Amino acid sequence: MKSLDELDKLRQKLQQDMQVRDNDHEVRVTVSMGTCGIAAGAREIVQAMLEELKEQGLNNVALTQTSCVGLCQHEPLLEVARGGEKTTYINVDREKAREIVRKHLVQGQVIKDWTNPEK
Repeated sequence: MKSLDELDKLRQKLQQDMQVRDNDHEVRVTVSMGTCGIAAGAREIVQAMLEELKEQGLNNVALTQTSCVGLCQHEPLLEVARGGEKTTYINVDREKAREIVRKHLVQGQVIKDWTNPEK
């Protein structure tokens, strides 16, 4: 970085990237980031979600994190909240995270097979 102009451009880019974490969105996706979640790959899930949200051009989704929710055996997990409806996905991996964005957030289809701990 060699100028204030470059620094200003970097600041603007980072502010745009951080808008996905704001609370004023139609949909909220919360990733469990307790020690158990992180050990199971929650950081990779967040990265995959950020990439797919950007790829799909979704600006109405807030991506946040929370601590352990007490379902350690099902980590990594994430919750999608839209209006009063909440869906929790369990044993999420990078590909599932991307598919959740495409199917649930874009098309509005809950992927029920990934919400049931018995499957």
